[in-house]
Amino acid sequence: MEEIRIIELKESILEDNDKDAQVLRDELKSKKTCLINLMSGPGSGKTTTLLALKDCFKDRVSWGVMEADIDSDVDAIRLKEAGVPSIQLHTGGMCHLDADMTRQGLRSFDRDDLDLIFLENIGNLVCPAEFDTGAAINMTILSVPEGDDKPVKYPLMYEVADLMVVNKIDTMPVFDFDKERMERAVYERNPKMKIFYVSALTGEGIPELADYLVERVKECNA
Repeated sequence: MEEIRIIELKESILEDNDKDAQVLRDELKSKKTCLINLMSGPGSGKTTTLLALKDCFKDRVSWGVMEADIDSDVDAIRLKEAGVPSIQLHTGGMCHLDADMTRQGLRSFDRDDLDLIFLENIGNLVCPAEFDTGAAINMTILSVPEGDDKPVKYPLMYEVADLMVVNKIDTMPVFDFDKERMERAVYERNPKMKIFYVSALTGEGIPELADYLVERVKECNA
């Protein structure tokens, strides 16, 4: 198997990250590449969800993944072994990516043939939500075992996200997870949030999520 490419990212020195993020969005739009910034806490199932989407994306959208971690290349290896184009981004201890760091990753990825690129951000519910990466879509995952109170404890994540996936719904009978309470907290902060309930393990809800993402990618790249 081809070795995983690891890119060491340097912290952006630009003062106006929001402006740089918009420039990057425009660049990607012109290339017809949709960038989705995938954020969540550690262990929510980001990589597993991406792998679950693989078969549903087949022959519909060409895609790849930039895996961001403080260290290690475990997730990028999982994706590459499954046949998903991927590279590993190391942040050198930082708990987020900004627009310039994202651009560094995209340049190192060196793939202009992809309709969709996921940036799997650092597993953290605080820092990633504070920095615009230049993505067209911000997506967040909350797993049932994490609890229904995360939108209350980490409101910014749910304010900046366009799409929310509640993962591991197969564990609902085991955990005290109040779906209605969670939704109220989310919609108070973001009335336009789109919510999907899935189990990346069993595949429940994955086809519906894939259909939605494919349509969003078409809109993004139109």
